[in-house]
Amino acid sequence: MIKLIKGGVYYTEGTLLKESAAFMVESKKQRAIKGTMAYSVLTAHNGGEGKGLKIRFDALASHDITYVGIIQTAKASGLKQFPVPYTLTNCHNSLCAVGGTINEDDHLFGLSAAKKYGGNFVPPHLAVIHQYMRETEAKCGAMILGSDSHTRYGALGTMAIGEGGPELVKQLLGQTYDIDMPEIIAVYLKGKPKKGVGPHDVAIALIGAVFKKGFVKNKVLEFIGPGIANLSMDFRCGIDVMTTETACLSSIWETDGKTREFFKIHGREGDFKELHPADPAYYSGAVVIDLSRIEPMIALPFHPSNAFSIREFLENAEDILAETEREGNKLLKSPSFSLRDKFRDGKFYVDQAVIAGCAGGSYENIAEAAEILGGRSCGNGGFSLSVYPQSQPVYKCLADNGYISSLMTSGAIVKTAFCGPCFGAGDTPANNCLSIRHTTRNFENREGSKPAEGQLSAVALMDARSIAATSANGGVLTPATQFEYTRKIKKYFFDGAIYANRVYRGAGNPKPEEELIYGVNIADWPEQIPLTENVLMKVVSVLNDPVTTTDELIPSGETSSYRSNPLRLSEFALSRKDPSYVGRAKAVLEAEKNRRESGKLPREVLDEVGIEVDGNTLLGSVVVARKPGDGSAREQAASCQRVLGGIANIACEYATKRYRSNLINWGMLPLLCRNFEFSVGDYIYIAHIDSLIKTDSPAIPARLISGGKVKNITFDIGLLTPEEKNIILSGCLINYNKNKR
Repeated sequence: MIKLIKGGVYYTEGTLLKESAAFMVESKKQRAIKGTMAYSVLTAHNGGEGKGLKIRFDALASHDITYVGIIQTAKASGLKQFPVPYTLTNCHNSLCAVGGTINEDDHLFGLSAAKKYGGNFVPPHLAVIHQYMRETEAKCGAMILGSDSHTRYGALGTMAIGEGGPELVKQLLGQTYDIDMPEIIAVYLKGKPKKGVGPHDVAIALIGAVFKKGFVKNKVLEFIGPGIANLSMDFRCGIDVMTTETACLSSIWETDGKTREFFKIHGREGDFKELHPADPAYYSGAVVIDLSRIEPMIALPFHPSNAFSIREFLENAEDILAETEREGNKLLKSPSFSLRDKFRDGKFYVDQAVIAGCAGGSYENIAEAAEILGGRSCGNGGFSLSVYPQSQPVYKCLADNGYISSLMTSGAIVKTAFCGPCFGAGDTPANNCLSIRHTTRNFENREGSKPAEGQLSAVALMDARSIAATSANGGVLTPATQFEYTRKIKKYFFDGAIYANRVYRGAGNPKPEEELIYGVNIADWPEQIPLTENVLMKVVSVLNDPVTTTDELIPSGETSSYRSNPLRLSEFALSRKDPSYVGRAKAVLEAEKNRRESGKLPREVLDEVGIEVDGNTLLGSVVVARKPGDGSAREQAASCQRVLGGIANIACEYATKRYRSNLINWGMLPLLCRNFEFSVGDYIYIAHIDSLIKTDSPAIPARLISGGKVKNITFDIGLLTPEEKNIILSGCLINYNKNKR
């Protein structure tokens, strides 16, 4: 089904050939390295010289969880106007039920910013961020940067990257996105999917094959091969958006006549061009996917990589569910999470189903789901089905072609474009219930439950087709390959008037006389202190899980409404993982304020430390985690720690580049340590940290004070660009840009 090829491969004459069997001379290999589509696009956007890339993007995109903070940061750093097209969408805080007026206040701020600085503004319920960018902004050979981790438009020939907000701030200020040339992995597609198999099935199988091995982490996936021609554009986009869950950096696909037709339908045929790798092209490795062998899949809680075919799951349900229950009950003080009771008489019953968002809400997914349901009843019991078309143009065409009517007749509830089911702001299941969803993620608590209050529900990811089959079968888990239905669906038509009549299109037309409209919850970033000669850090949280997601560092869901207020949002930091963290961090922050006022460390801190500490020493807190930062790109996972006085993270490794970048952009030290030997209450003292950063020291010596004993330890900080060094030394990106001015 999926085969991984480690080591170099050549793509020549439509065939993959291992480097060891190719016998290419070095000069031909160097030309082949430059023959990938990704290499061509990256170098075309490179504004620097030498090994490192300094990327300038063609367009930017944010939604209403992130754009207020980005614009506030850029404004504090000297923003005058948006230098590239910047689209502000409103698909996350669309429901204005949490916190009174504050969600809609953010939307008014976004519209005023689009007018003042020259951007685009998409009102709530009109489109989810990534579908709007596909429909209006993606171009073959272009690059787009978004402040959402699922910023992926590779199937349209656009290399797109999801990053934390500060990286968009840099672009708004004329700075660059700095990375080394990434390794490029070929994803070779062959064969044709079976009837009943959809894009989520392929994506889940891919994630299951590569994620835990780290096979494509921070690399670019380049989709090639004859199987592409057998996939529609909706199918390609559905696979592509889920590449985020492989931990890759970005993606790009070969383009063809179907791609051209997509642009033509959307009135943008001029944005199309054919993209293909050269012959030969060289890749650092390869993933071979035989589409004809992909089965209907399910990704069980609590990660998209927890992947099984539905057939395999049903055959081994008892053992698989027992392991999932064990993982779930680790989250509860009094274990009570149960899934095995849903397996009765050889059948597995689910409680809820959702088809939504940038992955699930496409025209073809919903139309084919409607064909499978075929007017059958979803039932009037506890099981429910909700469907969210990903944009109003998609919704209108589904309605015009009769699919919305068919779904409603079946008992499905059809709603407007909204990302809420993907991050816990809508359709939260009841306690101990399982929801099957064609959405992007199924991390623990991401569906909205609160284990600290004794609540735990969960999500399994599935394709819309098998969700429809399950719905037609009264909630009994059923692969779509077992259903007879008409696969042929009616042609899609895009109605551009929907956007023309409602979207504010101000890119390139700033109106500096316009005033920003501030709601009561929109607050400036608090002042951050530059790094001093030495640092003394108190460990305020230790997370021993193999991986810590950004959802665990700052919960998603209803807390998103407070993301325009740094201080208020910080109160939620680690609340679902370590409820005592905020109190501990605040105590250290208060001690640091006393240090600055008095010019010396508080006596009680010196008594706890018990060693001589030099005078010019910054006091702060540190979170220790084995592998933090998987999942969302949102910067608040780092900025909330910083607002509470955090000055570092300590990790065995960082799950994603974007989380490490968020730490750096907020002036925090991204420390690495092989030995995981820290406890809450420990102190770590690093002398001359400023000099160590400036001189690229390969090792950072430190002293660990634990239980009254002092031990010498060593950290690594990884490679830092000159700009990243200065950001850390300045205390954060805002300070860095103020210093430049």
